[in-house]
Amino acid sequence: MTRSEDTLSPGMSALVTGGSRGLGLLIAGELAGRGCEVTILARDSEELARAMGWIRRRTGRTVRAVVCDVRDEGAVTAAVDEAAAAYGGLDVVIANAGVIQVAPAETAGSRAFHDAMATIFDGTLYTCLAALPHLRRSPHGGRLGLIGSVGALVSPPHLVPYSCAKAAVRALGEGLQAETAGSAVSVTTVHPGLMRTGSHLQAEFGGQAEEEYAWFSTLSGTPVLSMDAERAAEKVVQAVERRRTRAVLTPAARLASVAHGVAPAATTRATGLAARTLPHPPRDDNPHPLRQGHALSSPRTPWRRALNKAGRALNDRASHRYNQRTPGPPTSA
Repeated sequence: MTRSEDTLSPGMSALVTGGSRGLGLLIAGELAGRGCEVTILARDSEELARAMGWIRRRTGRTVRAVVCDVRDEGAVTAAVDEAAAAYGGLDVVIANAGVIQVAPAETAGSRAFHDAMATIFDGTLYTCLAALPHLRRSPHGGRLGLIGSVGALVSPPHLVPYSCAKAAVRALGEGLQAETAGSAVSVTTVHPGLMRTGSHLQAEFGGQAEEEYAWFSTLSGTPVLSMDAERAAEKVVQAVERRRTRAVLTPAARLASVAHGVAPAATTRATGLAARTLPHPPRDDNPHPLRQGHALSSPRTPWRRALNKAGRALNDRASHRYNQRTPGPPTSA
């Protein structure tokens, strides 16, 4: 079978993991708006119900929702097979589910690395393995999209567990693209930079948690440094639609990728300088468990609090728009 049209046609079947909020919700809405029959997967049934209503109001279309923990391979396989059975196959699958932990690596500890790998990498791997047999049978030529990150291209300080998992996703995407070359299936890996999705409320913070929350929410909500989430979702769908092998979103992410490719040692030194401006690990032996952003307050220092409030404004609005406000298990980056 050869690949057919390079556009998404109404009636195509699509599945998005981590589709209940943030970027995943917007990707699902973008696909539904193009006439696709969409299934969204996430862990929280209440979030999924709100997401279904959000997409219906936005596009006038109804999507299917399946409660699924992407860390469970059997559950992922069953959910993918169920979606394929409901719509007579699968044409587009986008693996988006993820978590974000913000803390110095030694403070985050090994558990944070295992959690990041389980959700981001294992979840993506299970989705790919379950989806590929269905995508190979798609009469349109299947499309598989993997959501990576600029953190897969340049590892920023205080985001090391996330970056390690996203780097594994990058390797998986590139390897699968090579293995499917010449077939009807295309594999696209998209590496977004900072986006205004409201994810600062669902991210997990450790060490000096309030200070970590302050810098992350400020940068991820600052125009120029961060990208409008709806524009990002549109770019993701376009890249998958056009069967691009790789797409890097935001000028800052592209610059970081090029700089690391040309001068990796200098780029690593630069990130080391940036690390000196970030909160230091606590100087005690007490445990400092990770806490989600919705449970944290702004930093105590007045000028830092004012800066954080200004930089966070757009991101806070995004959290209301994109189903991020209610506490729950993190399912979408």
